[in-house]
Amino acid sequence: MSIKYTRVHRLLEIISLVQSQRGWNAKTLSERCDTTERNIYRDINQIKEAGIPIEHHKETGYKINGTFFMPPVRLTFEEALAISALCEAMADKGAIPFVRPASMAMNKILAQLPFDAREELTERMRTMELRTTATMDEEGYEDVYDKVQTALLKRTVLRCKYESTSNPENDEAFMFHPYALFFGTRAWYVVGFHEKRDDMRTLKLSRFLAIEPTTEKYEIPTTFNVDKHLGNAWNMIPGDQDYEVELNFETPFSQTVSDTRWHNTQEIKWHDDDSCTFTCTVSGLEEIVWWVLSMGPYCKVVKPELLAQRVEQLASDTAAMYGTATV
Repeated sequence: MSIKYTRVHRLLEIISLVQSQRGWNAKTLSERCDTTERNIYRDINQIKEAGIPIEHHKETGYKINGTFFMPPVRLTFEEALAISALCEAMADKGAIPFVRPASMAMNKILAQLPFDAREELTERMRTMELRTTATMDEEGYEDVYDKVQTALLKRTVLRCKYESTSNPENDEAFMFHPYALFFGTRAWYVVGFHEKRDDMRTLKLSRFLAIEPTTEKYEIPTTFNVDKHLGNAWNMIPGDQDYEVELNFETPFSQTVSDTRWHNTQEIKWHDDDSCTFTCTVSGLEEIVWWVLSMGPYCKVVKPELLAQRVEQLASDTAAMYGTATV
Protein backbone atom coordinates (compact mmCIF):
# COMPACT_ATOMS: atom_id res chain seq x y z
CA MET A 1 0.00 0.00 0.00
CA SER A 2 1.37 3.43 -0.93
CA ILE A 3 2.25 5.60 2.08
CA LYS A 4 1.03 8.62 0.13
CA TYR A 5 -2.46 7.19 -0.28
CA THR A 6 -2.55 6.03 3.33
CA ARG A 7 -1.81 9.58 4.50
CA VAL A 8 -4.41 11.12 2.18
CA HIS A 9 -7.00 8.57 3.29
CA ARG A 10 -6.25 9.31 6.96
CA LEU A 11 -6.58 13.07 6.44
CA LEU A 12 -9.96 12.61 4.78
CA GLU A 13 -11.12 10.26 7.52
CA ILE A 14 -10.13 12.74 10.24
CA ILE A 15 -12.09 15.49 8.46
CA SER A 16 -15.10 13.19 8.08
CA LEU A 17 -15.05 12.06 11.72
CA VAL A 18 -14.68 15.57 13.11
CA GLN A 19 -17.48 16.87 10.90
CA SER A 20 -19.89 14.08 11.77
CA GLN A 21 -19.42 13.74 15.53
CA ARG A 22 -18.16 15.72 18.52
CA GLY A 23 -15.70 14.48 21.12
CA TRP A 24 -12.79 13.42 18.93
CA ASN A 25 -9.34 14.14 20.36
CA ALA A 26 -5.83 13.07 19.38
CA LYS A 27 -6.07 9.85 21.40
CA THR A 28 -9.41 8.66 20.03
CA LEU A 29 -8.49 9.69 16.48
CA SER A 30 -5.20 7.78 16.69
CA GLU A 31 -7.03 4.68 17.85
CA ARG A 32 -9.63 4.96 15.07
CA CYS A 33 -7.01 5.61 12.38
CA ASP A 34 -4.57 3.02 13.70
CA THR A 35 -1.68 5.47 14.05
CA THR A 36 0.14 7.43 16.73
CA GLU A 37 -1.04 10.59 18.45
CA ARG A 38 2.06 12.32 17.10
CA ASN A 39 0.94 11.53 13.55
CA ILE A 40 -2.53 12.85 14.35
CA TYR A 41 -1.06 16.18 15.48
CA ARG A 42 0.91 16.34 12.21
CA ASP A 43 -2.24 15.56 10.25
CA ILE A 44 -4.16 18.29 12.05
CA ASN A 45 -1.44 20.80 11.16
CA GLN A 46 -1.57 19.74 7.51
CA ILE A 47 -5.36 20.12 7.49
CA LYS A 48 -4.93 23.64 8.87
CA GLU A 49 -2.31 24.42 6.20
CA ALA A 50 -4.88 23.41 3.58
CA GLY A 51 -7.05 26.27 4.86
CA ILE A 52 -9.54 24.12 6.78
CA PRO A 53 -10.40 25.80 10.14
CA ILE A 54 -10.12 22.82 12.47
CA GLU A 55 -9.75 23.72 16.14
CA HIS A 56 -9.58 21.81 19.42
CA HIS A 57 -11.86 22.60 22.36
CA LYS A 58 -11.34 21.00 25.76
CA GLU A 59 -15.00 20.15 26.22
CA THR A 60 -16.02 19.12 22.70
CA GLY A 61 -12.73 18.01 21.11
CA TYR A 62 -11.86 18.88 17.52
CA LYS A 63 -14.36 20.88 15.51
CA ILE A 64 -14.57 22.36 12.01
CA ASN A 65 -16.52 25.55 11.47
CA GLY A 66 -19.76 24.37 9.91
CA THR A 67 -20.00 27.38 7.61
CA PHE A 68 -16.60 26.76 6.06
CA PHE A 69 -17.38 24.02 3.57
CA MET A 70 -19.42 24.59 0.44
CA PRO A 71 -22.62 22.60 -0.12
CA PRO A 72 -22.16 18.91 -1.02
CA VAL A 73 -20.84 18.34 -4.53
CA ARG A 74 -22.53 15.59 -6.51
CA LEU A 75 -19.69 13.72 -8.18
CA THR A 76 -19.83 10.33 -9.84
CA PHE A 77 -17.10 7.84 -8.96
CA GLU A 78 -15.55 8.42 -12.39
CA GLU A 79 -15.54 12.22 -11.93
CA ALA A 80 -14.08 12.03 -8.42
CA LEU A 81 -11.50 9.46 -9.51
CA ALA A 82 -10.37 11.55 -12.48
CA ILE A 83 -10.04 14.75 -10.43
CA SER A 84 -8.26 12.94 -7.60
CA ALA A 85 -5.78 11.29 -9.97
CA LEU A 86 -4.97 14.59 -11.68
CA CYS A 87 -4.53 16.46 -8.41
CA GLU A 88 -2.36 13.71 -6.94
CA ALA A 89 -0.16 13.48 -10.04
CA MET A 90 0.08 17.17 -10.91
CA ALA A 91 -0.20 18.90 -7.53
CA ASP A 92 0.84 16.52 -4.76
CA LYS A 93 3.84 15.17 -6.69
CA GLY A 94 4.89 18.61 -7.85
CA ALA A 95 4.67 17.78 -11.57
CA ILE A 96 3.59 21.39 -12.07
CA PRO A 97 5.18 23.70 -9.49
CA PHE A 98 2.96 26.22 -7.67
CA VAL A 99 -0.32 24.28 -8.13
CA ARG A 100 -0.24 22.41 -4.80
CA PRO A 101 -3.32 24.39 -3.62
CA ALA A 102 -5.26 22.25 -6.12
CA SER A 103 -4.70 19.21 -3.91
CA MET A 104 -5.94 21.18 -0.92
CA ALA A 105 -9.10 22.10 -2.84
CA MET A 106 -9.53 18.45 -3.81
CA ASN A 107 -9.37 17.40 -0.16
CA LYS A 108 -12.24 19.80 0.56
CA ILE A 109 -14.31 18.34 -2.26
CA LEU A 110 -13.64 14.77 -1.20
CA ALA A 111 -14.63 15.62 2.35
CA GLN A 112 -18.17 16.21 1.09
CA LEU A 113 -18.52 12.71 -0.36
CA PRO A 114 -20.37 10.07 1.66
CA PHE A 115 -18.01 7.94 3.73
CA ASP A 116 -18.66 4.79 1.66
CA ALA A 117 -17.95 6.73 -1.52
CA ARG A 118 -14.63 7.96 -0.16
CA GLU A 119 -13.72 4.40 0.86
CA GLU A 120 -14.35 3.10 -2.66
CA LEU A 121 -12.53 6.06 -4.21
CA THR A 122 -9.49 5.40 -2.04
CA GLU A 123 -9.46 1.75 -3.06
CA ARG A 124 -9.61 2.68 -6.73
CA MET A 125 -6.79 5.22 -6.32
CA ARG A 126 -4.53 2.48 -4.97
CA THR A 127 -4.81 0.62 -8.27
CA MET A 128 -3.72 3.46 -10.56
CA GLU A 129 -0.85 5.92 -10.93
CA LEU A 130 -0.10 8.75 -13.32
CA ARG A 131 3.56 9.30 -14.16
CA THR A 132 4.45 12.69 -15.55
CA THR A 133 7.64 14.31 -16.80
CA ALA A 134 9.92 15.28 -13.95
CA THR A 135 10.30 19.02 -13.30
CA MET A 136 12.69 21.19 -11.38
CA ASP A 137 11.68 21.94 -7.81
CA GLU A 138 9.91 25.26 -7.33
CA GLU A 139 12.30 26.39 -4.60
CA GLY A 140 14.58 29.16 -5.75
CA TYR A 141 12.24 31.02 -8.08
CA GLU A 142 8.89 31.15 -6.26
CA ASP A 143 9.47 34.90 -5.82
CA VAL A 144 9.70 35.25 -9.60
CA TYR A 145 6.41 33.38 -10.04
CA ASP A 146 4.69 35.58 -7.45
CA LYS A 147 6.04 38.84 -8.87
CA VAL A 148 5.04 37.92 -12.42
CA GLN A 149 1.54 36.99 -11.25
CA THR A 150 1.20 40.25 -9.34
CA ALA A 151 2.44 42.27 -12.31
CA LEU A 152 -0.10 40.55 -14.57
CA LEU A 153 -2.93 41.38 -12.17
CA LYS A 154 -1.86 45.01 -11.69
CA ARG A 155 -0.61 45.50 -15.27
CA THR A 156 2.70 46.91 -14.02
CA VAL A 157 6.06 46.70 -15.79
CA LEU A 158 8.86 44.56 -14.35
CA ARG A 159 12.54 45.50 -14.19
CA CYS A 160 14.51 42.31 -14.90
CA LYS A 161 17.84 40.64 -15.48
CA TYR A 162 17.85 37.33 -17.32
CA GLU A 163 20.46 34.63 -17.78
CA SER A 164 21.49 34.32 -21.43
CA THR A 165 22.72 30.85 -22.41
CA SER A 166 24.24 32.07 -25.66
CA ASN A 167 25.99 35.25 -24.51
CA PRO A 168 26.52 36.13 -20.83
CA GLU A 169 27.09 39.75 -21.86
CA ASN A 170 23.37 39.92 -22.67
CA ASP A 171 22.49 39.57 -18.97
CA GLU A 172 21.82 43.31 -18.80
CA ALA A 173 18.76 44.81 -17.10
CA PHE A 174 15.63 45.43 -19.16
CA MET A 175 11.97 46.38 -18.75
CA PHE A 176 9.46 43.63 -19.38
CA HIS A 177 5.68 43.70 -19.93
CA PRO A 178 4.28 40.26 -18.99
CA TYR A 179 1.34 39.10 -21.12
CA ALA A 180 0.77 35.53 -19.89
CA LEU A 181 2.15 32.77 -17.68
CA PHE A 182 2.10 29.26 -19.06
CA PHE A 183 3.52 25.87 -18.16
CA GLY A 184 5.32 24.13 -21.00
CA THR A 185 7.49 21.03 -20.97
CA ARG A 186 8.94 20.73 -17.43
CA ALA A 187 8.89 24.46 -16.60
CA TRP A 188 6.97 27.72 -16.21
CA TYR A 189 7.40 30.46 -18.80
CA VAL A 190 6.21 34.03 -19.17
CA VAL A 191 5.43 35.61 -22.53
CA GLY A 192 5.64 39.36 -22.90
CA PHE A 193 7.17 42.43 -24.49
CA HIS A 194 10.92 42.89 -23.99
CA GLU A 195 11.63 46.65 -24.25
CA LYS A 196 15.35 46.28 -24.98
CA ARG A 197 14.69 43.77 -27.78
CA ASP A 198 11.61 45.74 -28.91
CA ASP A 199 9.89 42.42 -29.49
CA MET A 200 7.95 39.59 -27.89
CA ARG A 201 9.94 37.08 -25.86
CA THR A 202 9.23 33.78 -24.07
CA LEU A 203 11.30 33.63 -20.88
CA LYS A 204 11.84 30.74 -18.47
CA LEU A 205 11.06 31.73 -14.87
CA SER A 206 13.97 29.80 -13.36
CA ARG A 207 16.49 31.78 -15.44
CA PHE A 208 15.62 35.23 -14.10
CA LEU A 209 18.64 36.66 -12.26
CA ALA A 210 16.66 39.56 -10.81
CA ILE A 211 13.09 40.81 -11.02
CA GLU A 212 11.57 43.85 -9.38
CA PRO A 213 8.13 45.46 -9.71
CA THR A 214 7.65 49.05 -10.82
CA THR A 215 4.68 51.40 -10.76
CA GLU A 216 4.79 51.91 -14.53
CA LYS A 217 1.61 50.71 -16.24
CA TYR A 218 1.21 48.83 -19.52
CA GLU A 219 -1.58 47.25 -21.55
CA ILE A 220 -1.82 43.75 -22.98
CA PRO A 221 -2.79 43.94 -26.68
CA THR A 222 -6.36 42.82 -27.24
CA THR A 223 -5.16 40.61 -30.10
CA PHE A 224 -2.72 38.65 -27.93
CA ASN A 225 -3.21 35.02 -26.94
CA VAL A 226 -0.66 32.33 -26.12
CA ASP A 227 -1.68 29.96 -28.93
CA LYS A 228 -1.33 32.69 -31.52
CA HIS A 229 2.06 33.70 -30.15
CA LEU A 230 3.43 30.15 -30.13
CA GLY A 231 2.05 29.49 -33.62
CA ASN A 232 3.73 26.41 -35.11
CA ALA A 233 6.61 26.31 -32.63
CA TRP A 234 7.80 22.75 -32.12
CA ASN A 235 7.52 23.23 -28.39
CA MET A 236 7.35 26.73 -26.94
CA ILE A 237 9.91 28.99 -28.64
CA PRO A 238 8.61 30.15 -32.04
CA GLY A 239 11.13 31.07 -34.72
CA ASP A 240 11.03 33.83 -37.29
CA GLN A 241 10.17 31.52 -40.18
CA ASP A 242 7.96 28.49 -40.82
CA TYR A 243 9.57 25.41 -42.38
CA GLU A 244 8.00 22.44 -44.12
CA VAL A 245 9.71 19.50 -42.42
CA GLU A 246 9.88 15.98 -43.86
CA LEU A 247 11.47 13.11 -41.97
CA ASN A 248 11.82 9.41 -42.76
CA PHE A 249 11.62 6.92 -39.86
CA GLU A 250 12.80 3.34 -40.15
CA THR A 251 11.17 0.46 -38.31
CA PRO A 252 10.85 -0.05 -35.32
CA PHE A 253 11.00 3.70 -34.57
CA SER A 254 8.30 4.32 -37.19
CA GLN A 255 5.72 2.63 -34.99
CA THR A 256 6.88 4.48 -31.87
CA VAL A 257 6.72 7.87 -33.60
CA SER A 258 3.29 7.22 -35.07
CA ASP A 259 1.83 6.40 -31.65
CA THR A 260 2.30 9.95 -30.36
CA ARG A 261 0.97 13.35 -31.35
CA TRP A 262 4.20 15.35 -31.43
CA HIS A 263 2.92 18.44 -33.24
CA ASN A 264 -0.49 19.81 -34.12
CA THR A 265 0.36 19.92 -37.86
CA GLN A 266 1.94 16.47 -38.17
CA GLU A 267 0.92 13.93 -40.81
CA ILE A 268 2.25 10.41 -41.24
CA LYS A 269 2.44 8.36 -44.44
CA TRP A 270 3.21 4.64 -44.22
CA HIS A 271 5.33 2.66 -46.68
CA ASP A 272 5.31 -1.04 -47.61
CA ASP A 273 8.49 -1.75 -45.60
CA ASP A 274 6.85 -0.40 -42.40
CA SER A 275 8.88 2.79 -42.52
CA CYS A 276 6.99 6.08 -42.49
CA THR A 277 7.32 9.67 -43.61
CA PHE A 278 6.61 12.28 -40.96
CA THR A 279 5.70 15.79 -42.12
CA CYS A 280 4.86 18.97 -40.24
CA THR A 281 5.06 22.75 -40.48
CA VAL A 282 7.26 24.10 -37.73
CA SER A 283 8.19 27.65 -36.75
CA GLY A 284 11.96 27.75 -36.35
CA LEU A 285 14.40 24.84 -36.22
CA GLU A 286 16.11 25.43 -32.87
CA GLU A 287 13.84 23.05 -30.97
CA ILE A 288 13.05 20.33 -33.49
CA VAL A 289 16.73 19.73 -34.28
CA TRP A 290 17.28 18.25 -30.80
CA TRP A 291 14.23 16.01 -31.16
CA VAL A 292 15.54 14.70 -34.49
CA LEU A 293 18.95 14.01 -32.94
CA SER A 294 17.29 12.08 -30.11
CA MET A 295 15.97 9.60 -32.70
CA GLY A 296 19.49 8.63 -33.71
CA PRO A 297 20.11 6.73 -36.97
CA TYR A 298 16.45 5.73 -37.32
CA CYS A 299 15.49 9.23 -38.47
CA LYS A 300 16.67 10.94 -41.64
CA VAL A 301 15.89 14.55 -42.58
CA VAL A 302 14.58 14.85 -46.13
CA LYS A 303 13.86 18.57 -45.90
CA PRO A 304 14.56 21.36 -45.29
CA GLU A 305 18.23 21.24 -46.21
CA LEU A 306 19.07 23.66 -43.39
CA LEU A 307 17.74 21.20 -40.81
CA ALA A 308 19.67 18.34 -42.41
CA GLN A 309 22.87 20.41 -42.25
CA ARG A 310 22.30 21.29 -38.58
CA VAL A 311 21.69 17.65 -37.65
CA GLU A 312 24.77 16.52 -39.60
CA GLN A 313 26.99 19.11 -37.92
CA LEU A 314 25.76 18.38 -34.40
CA ALA A 315 25.99 14.61 -34.95
CA SER A 316 29.56 15.01 -36.26
CA ASP A 317 30.52 17.17 -33.29
CA THR A 318 29.08 14.57 -30.93
CA ALA A 319 30.90 11.71 -32.65
CA ALA A 320 34.14 13.69 -32.54
CA MET A 321 33.94 13.77 -28.75
CA TYR A 322 34.31 10.00 -28.70
CA GLY A 323 36.56 9.54 -31.71
CA THR A 324 39.78 10.02 -29.72
CA ALA A 325 38.64 8.14 -26.64
CA THR A 326 40.92 5.37 -25.45
CA VAL A 327 39.81 2.15 -23.82
